[in-house]
Amino acid sequence: MSANSANLKRVLIVDDEPSSREILRIQLQAEDIDVVEAASGPEALQRMPELAPDVILLDVMMPEMDGYAVCSRLKQSISYRHIPVILLTTLDSVADRVRGLEAGADEFITKPVARMELQARVRTMLRIKTQYDELERLLELRQALSYMIVHDLRNPLAAVMLYLQLLKRKGGVAPVQARYLDLALSESQKMSNFLDDMLMLAKMERGKLTLTRSTLFVDRIIGQVMEKFEPLADAQGVALTTRVPEQQYPLTADVTLFQRVVENLVANALKFAPQQSTVTIEVDYPGNSKLRVSVLDQGRGIPPDDMVRMFDQYEAVYMKEHGKSELGLELAFCRMVAEAHGGRIYAGNNPDRGAVITVEL
Repeated sequence: MSANSANLKRVLIVDDEPSSREILRIQLQAEDIDVVEAASGPEALQRMPELAPDVILLDVMMPEMDGYAVCSRLKQSISYRHIPVILLTTLDSVADRVRGLEAGADEFITKPVARMELQARVRTMLRIKTQYDELERLLELRQALSYMIVHDLRNPLAAVMLYLQLLKRKGGVAPVQARYLDLALSESQKMSNFLDDMLMLAKMERGKLTLTRSTLFVDRIIGQVMEKFEPLADAQGVALTTRVPEQQYPLTADVTLFQRVVENLVANALKFAPQQSTVTIEVDYPGNSKLRVSVLDQGRGIPPDDMVRMFDQYEAVYMKEHGKSELGLELAFCRMVAEAHGGRIYAGNNPDRGAVITVEL
């Protein structure tokens, strides 16, 4: 590969017929494109790291592994699913096109290939790939900025929390001052959790978060969440209760992330729970094969328009009963953790009063 070709956009032709590959190569010569070839599906898959194409022209009718199977494998790969694939085929029925779309193909060209159509479709796919690469670059910059901001904030915040804890342990402060210390510690912990969520979300967005699965003991996690939030609930005049079945079923998950999800849901419910009300953590196992955890409050409920967008990252949802907007980072974190486990999260309103947010794994 020449030094000049390294700066060109690269198209990979995958076809078992040498003559077909040669025709396609000639048709693309005028497009200032670096053309590389593979004589079979397995060869193309094996050489993807080396070839690094921007667009793939993939013949459908090949022995050993047809184009549908190759396309499906590519689109299942985190490393290659963003690369546009154009299927080349003599098959032109609706069923063939549907099969190609289901395999993940981005375009179809019917053989014999018209030169102008081929060049136009390749140019279109190259534009899409260029836009994707630019978006990736911007996401990388945003992630780097997030890490830098979080790192710069976490160290002084940890120092502040340490000094507050030392003051509290020292004692000898008036009840009012002790109350202020508790409030300062509580708000500092909220900020610490917020920064942790930012880091986790950045990793999830980039597909760099690895789940560390182990056996999930739900009753233990709920007990730890209760221990953490009961003092806050008592201070707000809210009763924090649980409904956990005695019979539990084996389940594996990332225990740390799952506990953070439950904590975020309880913290969210306490924000909007009025005094003399109840927040309930409810656990059940639909079909004895899934885990469902719901957190119910007795506030005013969730407006229908907010039930979906409240899980969007950085979405500000206006809560009328509190006269303020809440940034949906905690709930966005919950959604991404649930989806990383192959589950889901959704919101609704109780028939009597209040909201319920449910996560299923």
